Amino acid sequence: MRVGVQSTDPIDQVLGEVPVPAQLTPEDVRLAVRAVVVHTAEEWPTGPLCRNDGASYPCRLHRWGRRVLETHGLNERQIDAVIRHGNPFVHVPFPFTATGPSRQQAPRVVPPGARPTAAGRPVTPPVTAPRWPRAS
Repeated sequence: MRVGVQSTDPIDQVLGEVPVPAQLTPEDVRLAVRAVVVHTAEEWPTGPLCRNDGASYPCRLHRWGRRVLETHGLNERQIDAVIRHGNPFVHVPFPFTATGPSRQQAPRVVPPGARPTAAGRPVTPPVTAPRWPRAS
C-alpha cells in the first residue's frame, strides 16, 4: 500500500492521520526520520506489516514521517535512502535545500590570540598550565 492510499486498519479509521505541524522544527524532522526508519515494512504471509507495531504497512507514524520529510523538502528517493541507511538518528540538515544544507551559518568568531591556518580557519594557541612556585 502506498502512502496516499486509505488504510483499512481499524485504528487508522478511528484515529485518522497524524497532522503535520504547520511550522516544521528540527525536532519534527528528527522524529520523522526515526518514524520512517523504525516503522519500516516487514514481510509476513498476510502481506507487509509494520516492523514496530504490526499494523498494516505503512502505519500511521510511517506515513506521518514521510509527509513531514516531504514537507521538509526531501523527495521519495532521498526518503528511501534514509530508510535504507537504517539509522534512526541520521542527521537531515535543517533547513534542507535541494542542493544540500543551507549556507546560513553564524559568522565565525575568532578568539583573541588566534592565527589563521592555510585552510583559513583560526587556530588558538595551546593553553599551558600555570607554573606554581615550588616550596623550598
